Amino acid sequence: MIIQTKYLGEVEINAEKMIRFPNGLPGFGDELEFALLHLPDNPVFQILQSINTANVAFIVTDPYLIYKSYEFELDDNLVETLKIKEEKDVSVFAIVTLKDPFATSTINLKAPIIINTMNKRGKQFILNTDKYPSKASITTNGATDESKVR
Repeated sequence: MIIQTKYLGEVEINAEKMIRFPNGLPGFGDELEFALLHLPDNPVFQILQSINTANVAFIVTDPYLIYKSYEFELDDNLVETLKIKEEKDVSVFAIVTLKDPFATSTINLKAPIIINTMNKRGKQFILNTDKYPSKASITTNGATDESKVR
Protein backbone atom coordinates (compact mmCIF):
# COMPACT_ATOMS: atom_id res chain seq x y z
CA MET A 1 0.00 0.00 0.00
CA ILE A 2 1.34 3.45 -0.92
CA ILE A 3 0.50 6.43 1.29
CA GLN A 4 1.32 10.12 1.26
CA THR A 5 3.16 11.28 4.39
CA LYS A 6 3.83 14.63 6.01
CA TYR A 7 7.58 14.23 6.38
CA LEU A 8 8.70 11.51 3.95
CA GLY A 9 6.56 12.09 0.86
CA GLU A 10 5.18 8.98 -0.79
CA VAL A 11 5.93 5.78 1.15
CA GLU A 12 5.06 2.15 0.64
CA ILE A 13 3.90 0.32 3.76
CA ASN A 14 2.84 -3.22 4.44
CA ALA A 15 -0.88 -3.26 5.28
CA GLU A 16 -0.13 -5.77 8.06
CA LYS A 17 1.89 -3.09 9.87
CA MET A 18 -1.03 -0.66 10.16
CA ILE A 19 -1.98 0.25 13.70
CA ARG A 20 -5.68 0.69 14.39
CA PHE A 21 -6.81 3.25 16.94
CA PRO A 22 -10.48 2.26 17.55
CA ASN A 23 -11.33 5.73 18.92
CA GLY A 24 -8.77 7.74 16.99
CA LEU A 25 -6.48 10.08 18.93
CA PRO A 26 -7.72 12.99 21.06
CA GLY A 27 -8.51 15.80 18.63
CA PHE A 28 -8.30 13.39 15.68
CA GLY A 29 -11.27 11.09 16.29
CA ASP A 30 -11.75 10.34 12.59
CA GLU A 31 -8.15 9.16 12.13
CA LEU A 32 -8.32 5.45 12.96
CA GLU A 33 -5.40 3.94 11.04
CA PHE A 34 -1.74 4.86 11.41
CA ALA A 35 1.65 3.53 10.47
CA LEU A 36 4.80 3.81 12.57
CA LEU A 37 7.54 4.97 10.18
CA HIS A 38 11.26 5.19 10.84
CA LEU A 39 13.07 8.45 10.28
CA PRO A 40 16.06 7.85 8.02
CA ASP A 41 19.36 7.82 9.93
CA ASN A 42 17.62 8.46 13.26
CA PRO A 43 17.07 5.49 15.61
CA VAL A 44 15.55 7.62 18.41
CA PHE A 45 12.52 9.19 16.73
CA GLN A 46 9.76 7.74 14.61
CA ILE A 47 6.70 9.11 12.84
CA LEU A 48 3.17 8.04 13.74
CA GLN A 49 1.59 8.77 10.36
CA SER A 50 -2.11 8.70 9.52
CA ILE A 51 -2.84 6.31 6.67
CA ASN A 52 -5.62 8.52 5.28
CA THR A 53 -4.47 12.11 5.90
CA ALA A 54 -0.93 13.09 4.93
CA ASN A 55 -0.83 16.13 7.22
CA VAL A 56 -1.74 14.15 10.34
CA ALA A 57 1.59 12.87 11.65
CA PHE A 58 3.32 12.96 15.02
CA ILE A 59 6.97 12.63 15.91
CA VAL A 60 7.20 10.00 18.66
CA THR A 61 9.89 8.33 20.72
CA ASP A 62 10.29 5.66 23.33
CA PRO A 63 10.01 7.74 26.55
CA TYR A 64 12.21 5.29 28.46
CA LEU A 65 15.20 6.41 26.38
CA ILE A 66 14.96 9.82 28.06
CA TYR A 67 13.15 9.17 31.35
CA LYS A 68 14.44 5.87 32.72
CA SER A 69 12.16 5.93 35.78
CA TYR A 70 8.95 6.61 33.82
CA GLU A 71 6.33 4.26 35.25
CA PHE A 72 2.55 3.93 35.22
CA GLU A 73 -0.15 1.27 35.36
CA LEU A 74 -2.51 0.43 32.54
CA ASP A 75 -6.13 0.42 33.69
CA ASP A 76 -8.44 -2.52 33.04
CA ASN A 77 -10.42 -0.62 30.41
CA LEU A 78 -7.31 0.05 28.33
CA VAL A 79 -6.12 -3.55 28.66
CA GLU A 80 -9.55 -4.73 27.45
CA THR A 81 -9.79 -2.17 24.62
CA LEU A 82 -6.38 -3.13 23.26
CA LYS A 83 -6.86 -6.82 24.12
CA ILE A 84 -3.50 -6.95 25.90
CA LYS A 85 -2.60 -10.41 27.19
CA GLU A 86 1.06 -10.01 28.15
CA GLU A 87 3.26 -7.08 29.18
CA LYS A 88 5.82 -8.01 26.52
CA ASP A 89 3.22 -7.25 23.83
CA VAL A 90 3.03 -3.57 24.83
CA SER A 91 5.01 -0.74 23.25
CA VAL A 92 4.91 2.76 24.70
CA PHE A 93 5.56 5.95 22.76
CA ALA A 94 5.39 9.62 23.65
CA ILE A 95 4.60 12.48 21.30
CA VAL A 96 7.45 14.92 20.82
CA THR A 97 7.07 18.61 20.07
CA LEU A 98 10.21 19.62 18.21
CA LYS A 99 11.46 23.16 18.66
CA ASP A 100 14.41 25.23 17.58
CA PRO A 101 16.79 25.01 19.31
CA PHE A 102 16.30 21.29 19.88
CA ALA A 103 17.07 21.59 23.62
CA THR A 104 13.74 23.40 24.08
CA SER A 105 11.76 20.50 22.55
CA THR A 106 9.30 18.68 24.80
CA ILE A 107 7.90 15.19 25.25
CA ASN A 108 4.35 14.39 26.40
CA LEU A 109 4.65 12.05 29.39
CA LYS A 110 1.08 12.78 30.55
CA ALA A 111 -0.54 11.00 27.58
CA PRO A 112 1.57 8.12 26.24
CA ILE A 113 0.56 6.14 23.18
CA ILE A 114 0.10 2.47 24.02
CA ILE A 115 0.29 -0.11 21.24
CA ASN A 116 -0.44 -3.81 21.44
CA THR A 117 2.25 -5.10 19.09
CA MET A 118 0.51 -8.45 18.63
CA ASN A 119 -2.81 -7.20 17.23
CA LYS A 120 -1.70 -3.70 16.14
CA ARG A 121 -4.26 -1.83 18.25
CA GLY A 122 -3.39 1.49 19.86
CA LYS A 123 -4.71 4.18 22.14
CA GLN A 124 -3.44 7.41 23.63
CA PHE A 125 -3.72 6.85 27.38
CA ILE A 126 -4.13 9.99 29.48
CA LEU A 127 -2.61 9.34 32.89
CA ASN A 128 -4.69 10.25 35.91
CA THR A 129 -1.78 11.77 37.80
CA ASP A 130 0.11 15.03 38.01
CA LYS A 131 3.40 13.15 38.33
CA TYR A 132 4.22 13.55 34.64
CA PRO A 133 3.81 16.73 32.56
CA SER A 134 2.55 17.02 29.01
CA LYS A 135 5.58 19.21 28.20
CA ALA A 136 8.55 17.51 29.84
CA SER A 137 12.01 18.55 28.72
CA ILE A 138 13.46 16.28 26.06
CA THR A 139 17.01 16.88 27.29
CA THR A 140 16.54 15.91 30.93
CA ASN A 141 17.52 12.37 31.82
CA GLY A 142 15.37 10.62 34.40
CA ALA A 143 16.64 8.43 37.18
CA THR A 144 18.67 5.41 36.16
CA ASP A 145 16.50 2.70 37.69
CA GLU A 146 14.46 0.35 35.55
CA SER A 147 11.11 1.62 34.23
CA LYS A 148 8.03 -0.47 33.98
CA VAL A 149 4.53 -0.51 32.61
CA ARG A 150 2.19 -2.67 34.63
